[in-house]
Amino acid sequence: MSKRIVLIHAVRTAIPPILHAFQEGWPEAKLSNLLDDDLIPAYNREGGVTPHIVERILGLALYASRTGADGILFTCSVFPQAEDMAKQVVRVPLLKPDEAMIAAALDAGKRIGVVATNPPAGPAAEAQLRSGAAARGQEIQVIQSLAEGAFAIGNAGDAATHDRMVVEAAERIAGAVDVLCLAQVSMALARPKVQAKVSVPVLTAPATAVARMKSLLGG
Repeated sequence: MSKRIVLIHAVRTAIPPILHAFQEGWPEAKLSNLLDDDLIPAYNREGGVTPHIVERILGLALYASRTGADGILFTCSVFPQAEDMAKQVVRVPLLKPDEAMIAAALDAGKRIGVVATNPPAGPAAEAQLRSGAAARGQEIQVIQSLAEGAFAIGNAGDAATHDRMVVEAAERIAGAVDVLCLAQVSMALARPKVQAKVSVPVLTAPATAVARMKSLLGG
């Protein structure tokens, strides 16, 4: 019997990459989408992850669970603490967008590059990398590179310029790291262009998240 996965999004541009990753990695899964495209504006208005935003994240997870989901996958990397809290209030597997990618990056080397287009996403990824490394007793170096302005450009529909800016941000740090992480689901479709320009492995959240969810649910 096919498993039903509810995908929870904060930006529309995260939807095509995660659907693409499921089509490649687990096409049998049945997918449903929840979108709250005011979450990022609210983060900016309220100055961070406030109790109000946490409440919204928890509400989305609970709603997804009540619809009969077998698994829940968030696709926004800005709210990892709230998503960790959401894991505690639902009875089905719930994944943060990049937790599987974080584990893969820690397996790949000590010098980890993080490329982001949305300014809060880079620090959020670094915090998760450092937390994961500490749990393993592993020492790491994290280097961030921001494709400044690319987030808004991608949301406006200019994928070509978005991807070019992501490639440029990746190239700035590729020589100093063992592995590169594209910190947001919305960046994943740029991976082939990035990988063509750098010699280190390039990881994306969607591919690793789909593989992890499939493993958890026995797909």
